[in-house]
Amino acid sequence: MKVALASDHAGFSLKEAAREFLEGEGFMVRDFGTFSEDPVDYPDLAAQAARAVQQGECTRGILFCGTGVGVAITANKLKGIRAACCTDCYTAACSREHNDANILTLGTRVTGPGLAMKIIAAFLQTSFAGGRHQARIEKIKALEEVER
Repeated sequence: MKVALASDHAGFSLKEAAREFLEGEGFMVRDFGTFSEDPVDYPDLAAQAARAVQQGECTRGILFCGTGVGVAITANKLKGIRAACCTDCYTAACSREHNDANILTLGTRVTGPGLAMKIIAAFLQTSFAGGRHQARIEKIKALEEVER
């Protein structure tokens, strides 16, 4: 599995920890930056990583900012992206199992690195359940066609 990563300056340290964790677990990683704690605008980097997921270059994405909310809002503007801002393992697993989320977002200022790695593992190890949930995903996809 190839995972797209991106962060703003606030999320940089957690992105770096996640990159090391993922590579250690054998995942391929494509890092869209940022590459320092110098201020940057999160929409620019989050959109690049989300496009890589949208276009199939990466299987999943993980985005970081101060709260995880800004990068989630940004990513969810792209057709076909279902980004979930998660603060616990249960929500991360359900976002995959029930919602077929393809991007996880995390906030450096609200989630410590130890918990973040557990959330990432739950997100990446959980499969979409399909079944009754598929009809709901189809309704979300239909909204993308109507609303854009």
